[in-house]
Amino acid sequence: MANFTLLTTEGAARRGRFETVHGTIETPVFMNVATAATIRGGVSAPDLADLQCQVMLCNTYHLHVRPGEKIIHDMGGLQGFTGWKGPTLTDSGGFQVFSLAHLRKITEEGVAFNSHVDGRKIFMGPEESMAIQVALGSTIAMAFDECLENPSTYEKALVSSKRTVRWLERCKIAHDELVKGEQVVNPRQLLFGINQGSTFDDIRIDHMKTIAALDLDGYAIGGLAVGETTEEMYRIIEAVESYMPVHKPRYLMGVGTCSNILEAVARGVDFFDCVMPSRNARHGHLCTMNGVLNLNNKRYEKDPAPIDKTCECPTCRNHSRAYLRHLLRANELLYFRLAVQHNLYFYNNLMVMIRNALDNHTFSTLRDQLSPVISKRI
Repeated sequence: MANFTLLTTEGAARRGRFETVHGTIETPVFMNVATAATIRGGVSAPDLADLQCQVMLCNTYHLHVRPGEKIIHDMGGLQGFTGWKGPTLTDSGGFQVFSLAHLRKITEEGVAFNSHVDGRKIFMGPEESMAIQVALGSTIAMAFDECLENPSTYEKALVSSKRTVRWLERCKIAHDELVKGEQVVNPRQLLFGINQGSTFDDIRIDHMKTIAALDLDGYAIGGLAVGETTEEMYRIIEAVESYMPVHKPRYLMGVGTCSNILEAVARGVDFFDCVMPSRNARHGHLCTMNGVLNLNNKRYEKDPAPIDKTCECPTCRNHSRAYLRHLLRANELLYFRLAVQHNLYFYNNLMVMIRNALDNHTFSTLRDQLSPVISKRI
């Protein structure tokens, strides 16, 4: 079991410290998404330390498809394979199985589907997901859950949430056994459960109560940021927050914009991840404290300023908006590296600002200043 210490609170917002076998995670934290064991955009594992990254997030489904978990296991797990020595989290693959896989068939045992890469038949259920994640040796493994499309009917959400509980119970049994194996990379791997229930408050609350009783290492809110309104997302967080164990980390999966993070921290969330900063960067959308600028805009053609004058990232210390716009328009590979570095640093630095504000009991002021503007387009 890891040790999560709640250091201070401001309203529902929490400042914590999560001690793991691979290092201490200061929370609230943004996890940098390295789906296939790399940040898309030419950013290496050693770069992440310079970008203030604390946790690297990889995906079970993608790594199972290629190169295969056995190769990564034999290379010493994700840490040995990638060169990243800090904490890692592996998503269970559930979301990818349900969103990417073709011709999937869901049964009580799990999901049969065809790989989106080469079409080969794959079966993944709770036991398979746990076996892959244990082989990967991540710091935190996520339980295999059923991911619903949005919108879903009440009946469908209820049936799915109950199946997710049964799958979680199987994950826990399998995980407890697998980490005892002789060849295990990380015998102190942690297991987080995932709350589901679409946008129905009562299903979400009942589900959270049930999985909280399993005394896992942490708890996530899944199935959001999939098309529901921002107001619905915030409502669901508020509905389940008081039923989440106080002294366990809370993780909002796949969210989101800088404003989303500020608002979710205010509602009691500790962990975040999203592909948005790296994906948006690759398309010319870069974060600043005044909002998101679009480098495709001709107004930046001769702009000598850095992306953000307050930013200390390697890109802002050395390059202008004009140069970056040129690289983007010329489709130069260097653009992707410089832009992704900036956005990742920006997100991680935002979390530093949030943690400092919570330490100083000034988070509400920071939220009031930044939340209305930081995600708006300039």
